[in-house]
Amino acid sequence: MQDFILVLQACRLFRNLPEDVVRQSVLPLVRLQKYEKNAVIIDSQKYMDRFGVVAEGSVQIQQIFSDGFTSLMNTLHPPYLLGADLICTESRRAPYYAVAASETAVLFLPPELILAAGLLPEPDRLEVYHQLLAYISNENMRKHYRLAILSQRGVRNRVLTYLTMQAGRRGTNSFQIPFSREELAAFLCVNRSKLSHELSLMEQEGLIRFRKNQFTLLAAGEHLSTWKSLK
Repeated sequence: MQDFILVLQACRLFRNLPEDVVRQSVLPLVRLQKYEKNAVIIDSQKYMDRFGVVAEGSVQIQQIFSDGFTSLMNTLHPPYLLGADLICTESRRAPYYAVAASETAVLFLPPELILAAGLLPEPDRLEVYHQLLAYISNENMRKHYRLAILSQRGVRNRVLTYLTMQAGRRGTNSFQIPFSREELAAFLCVNRSKLSHELSLMEQEGLIRFRKNQFTLLAAGEHLSTWKSLK
């Protein structure tokens, strides 16, 4: 139970709440669910009557198309929120799949904790509500930046746009990305072999250096500051 409290306190929604409120008002409502690797946590179009906090492992948010192609939208690690965006919609139906990328544990909570009065002291509920609004706004911005990436023509332009964004977020041209090569290909919606080939060419041409998921952007370009506002 103490580990759950630490996860909840680290989560964006509850990080400003007193420990006694988390312990007495939030923790009793937690329902722990464990998943094996590749298990589907959220089905596309599934009605969501709860939201979660990733406690262990990792979760991939995916779009799976009729031809079997999978687009990776995001990878969630502890203590990231899962499904919190869905509980605020009218339909509460997921437009994506959430899949366990490893053995994963999720702490699920009822949406009424945030959306209805009574389960939390009202000042604390309003604080959580404000944090939820900030989270949803931030997620919306992330989707905007991904659309900017996917609007680029060609593998190289998508890679450079993504890496420039990452450099801008971190304020440095050397950084680690949160994706494996296969995951990066899925995130950029490109073929993995073509991605690997293009990365090698870009390194040969002096645009980047990389080793696994550690990258150095050698030609940051004049647009680097454009992405520094992405948090």
